[in-house]
Amino acid sequence: MISALLLAAALAVQPDPDPDEAAFRETYRTLVETDTTLAHGDCTLAAARMADALRAAGFAEDRLISYAAPDHPREGGLVAVWPGRSGKLKPLLLVAHIDVVEAKREDWPRDPFALSEQGGYFHARGAFDDKAQAAIYVDAMAHLARSHARPKRTVKLALTCGEETNGAFNGAQWLAVNKRELIDAAFALNEGGGGRTDGKPLMAGGKVIAQTIQVGEKTFANFRLETRNRGGHSSAPRPDNAIYQLAHALDRIEGYSFPVEFTPTTRAYFQAVGTARGGAVGKAMITLAADPTDKTALWQVDTDAFLHSNIRTTCVATMLDAGHAPNALPQRARATVNCRIFPGHSVDAIGHELERVIGDPEVGVTALPPLRPTPPPPPLDPAVLDPARRLVAKYWPGVALVPAMANGYTDATFLTAAGIPTYGVPGLWGDPDGNGVHGLDERIEVRSLLTGRRFLNDLIRAYAF
Repeated sequence: MISALLLAAALAVQPDPDPDEAAFRETYRTLVETDTTLAHGDCTLAAARMADALRAAGFAEDRLISYAAPDHPREGGLVAVWPGRSGKLKPLLLVAHIDVVEAKREDWPRDPFALSEQGGYFHARGAFDDKAQAAIYVDAMAHLARSHARPKRTVKLALTCGEETNGAFNGAQWLAVNKRELIDAAFALNEGGGGRTDGKPLMAGGKVIAQTIQVGEKTFANFRLETRNRGGHSSAPRPDNAIYQLAHALDRIEGYSFPVEFTPTTRAYFQAVGTARGGAVGKAMITLAADPTDKTALWQVDTDAFLHSNIRTTCVATMLDAGHAPNALPQRARATVNCRIFPGHSVDAIGHELERVIGDPEVGVTALPPLRPTPPPPPLDPAVLDPARRLVAKYWPGVALVPAMANGYTDATFLTAAGIPTYGVPGLWGDPDGNGVHGLDERIEVRSLLTGRRFLNDLIRAYAF
């Protein structure tokens, strides 16, 4: 124990090998400790503080563009532009959302909006999702300014608000619709990829065993199922009960599985991960990627909830609202069905499929706003994937970079639909338990943040210089 303490003390007095790390840590702390929840936070303030950091690093005022929709003054963001030398190469866009999921102080073991470092982890709401990547991108842009860099490709940064709140203002969508030229780029680097450990922190002897790059994602859509009739007194039940009718519709949806599908990304993922995973499920993944009609392989793959969802559209009931009094027959019953739509299908097409599965014209099926675009996935472009593969091999020898499709959605939906292919980068890693993202005690391993910072800086340089 004494020798370990002496070693730690000796290391502590060594000069910092990275003179900019202290500035990065301050940028990260400032961003994390600025509350950006929808209920009582302020993304516009957080973006202004990041603009201050870039201004201090040497960014000219005309290269920092703050924006906010007039009817959403606290949900603004920032676009920063560092010019490149080439007039032919299109820019590189770095995008990160700075809003976070709500966190109640009474539920957390610590103040969720005060960054703390304990046990080799940073703890706070947004410590991982997505302020880690946002702070890294701000730091990378600041480094370009401090070093007076002259990249071939212009590098842009877009900090956005609204990714975490379905139905609220979304900054990425607003930029794509209203300021498309401001974020125009050859491709964008977003959240969605990343690594996973073997279950142990690296400081405790763990290791990174996987790194993915997100190439495509499902579309998010909510549908309202509704049944209505005249109701009446509960003492005289009738066959046309709105609740029972809705329950029958939900029962049919529960029993229906959408067809198996693959994109080039998911097929590559099943082949690579199946080989690495081994066992019955791994073998079934490889078999199914080669032959999607193999029922034995499909049965085995479907035992894994993520894999089940990664090869098809899924629709699941999430909310119910029915009846108006305990002694009355229901006049109306409603359910919300949440669908995660496989690329290549429109929201309308999935709505019609739900109607077909239900088979009852008296059950209304309505797609609820906001209706998101359903763009095709970006290509498995070697110009994007190869530099990332080389850097993953350098930072984590023996770990392959695997393309993956997200079952959820990110702001990539809006950017890809606007003609900017958007990829979720590798680099940062998490633990198998999800690191408390969207839940209690959100955290990121300190080594993940600092190593991810170096990796992403190298990746940006590989694309831009």
